[in-house]
Amino acid sequence: MARLRLTTCALLLVLSTTVFAGSTVENVRIWSENDKTRVVLDLSHSVEHSVFTLRNPSRLVIDLNQSRLGKAFEGMPKGTGLVRGIRSGLSSDGQLRVVLDLNTAVRSRTFTAGPNATYGDRLVVDLQREGSLEPVKRAVEVYRPGRDVIIAIDAGHGGRDPGTSGRYVHEKDVVLALSKELARKINAEPGMRALLIRSTDVYVGHGARVEFAHKHDADLFISVHADGFKDKRAAGASVFALNLDRANRETRKAMSRLSGKEEVKVGDVVLNDKEEAVAYALYDLSKNAAMSASLEVGDYVRREMGRVAKMHSDNVKEKSLAVLTSAEMPSILVEAGFLTNPAEEKRLRDSKYRSRLTTAILAGVRGYFHKNPPPDTQIAMDAKRKPERQVRHVVARGDTVSEIAERYNVSSADIRRANKLPNDRIRVGQTLSIPIFAGGY
Repeated sequence: MARLRLTTCALLLVLSTTVFAGSTVENVRIWSENDKTRVVLDLSHSVEHSVFTLRNPSRLVIDLNQSRLGKAFEGMPKGTGLVRGIRSGLSSDGQLRVVLDLNTAVRSRTFTAGPNATYGDRLVVDLQREGSLEPVKRAVEVYRPGRDVIIAIDAGHGGRDPGTSGRYVHEKDVVLALSKELARKINAEPGMRALLIRSTDVYVGHGARVEFAHKHDADLFISVHADGFKDKRAAGASVFALNLDRANRETRKAMSRLSGKEEVKVGDVVLNDKEEAVAYALYDLSKNAAMSASLEVGDYVRREMGRVAKMHSDNVKEKSLAVLTSAEMPSILVEAGFLTNPAEEKRLRDSKYRSRLTTAILAGVRGYFHKNPPPDTQIAMDAKRKPERQVRHVVARGDTVSEIAERYNVSSADIRRANKLPNDRIRVGQTLSIPIFAGGY
């Protein structure tokens, strides 16, 4: 009977070894810097775990479900920083307990990370001295953000100039409502900022509108208008870009100012200190680039507007318009529809329709700048800064987006973008995808 029991026990031991399908801890790594210590457990695959602290003496206990040390495990590393030593033990229910003996009371955070080119699954434990005044290293210390793309929005007419009129509304009022809605949406877009040339019912001269956009270094000028025609059947929205003849006239006007005291600039280049031939060539190059960009961004906007509005033309129109004169920035003019058409006037007076229309305009602007971002902008830097991998973070009580961003050396905007969060509201138990970039943990 005794021999039978021994044989049965041996068989059970063999079977338990054979069917073990939990995770194994292959290695433990530790390093410390500036009152912060990180411990990383390299795992054969992800594992459920729990963490709690003990006092007198201070310890951090990590319980790993259905886990054990790997066959090739070479032993726990020596303590460093906040950790005096590391030890482990295996309970009868298959739970591996790893104990960090601490030098002092700490605040702790744990998260799991998936495989990358160097390591497999990991459990990461971050420790910081309790009550330490030293802030966690912020993402901005390792990654300097770029500037916003600036969109100048020009609500046409205004004040003493009502523009065209429908039966119930003037153009100046409709386009101001459209411009404010578009500005609000642009300002909510990561990496973009709107500049309203007029925000009230005032008249602004054409030259002053463009000059205002130049003064604030706008990357794009959008003039918003509504159409009118004697035939009430005329309908449809349009998008315009600068006409070549108008651009050439502006070039000649700028060149004529070179001999005067007024400073003539194209972007950051002062033309007055150049020879006339060089200055003309620089201005001509800038003009051609602005015209080409105007046509391209106009086409993006036209296509998106066509999803929600009837279009008067299937192409971006080139036209000699007073506000489309700049050789320094792409410029387009949007005609939102015909106020002289009763059906279109009704739509343009409807706030829900204006919201859909401005969403379409924003989509076109976004599409253009995400393909052609100015190099010093946040959009350009984000395009170069593709995440190497994603890690999962389960939101714990007390977590905030900004604190999680600090922990992973990313920005709050990175986390919002990766998880399509409209704001910084998160809930306990929610799983977030964290984009990890080169230079991260």
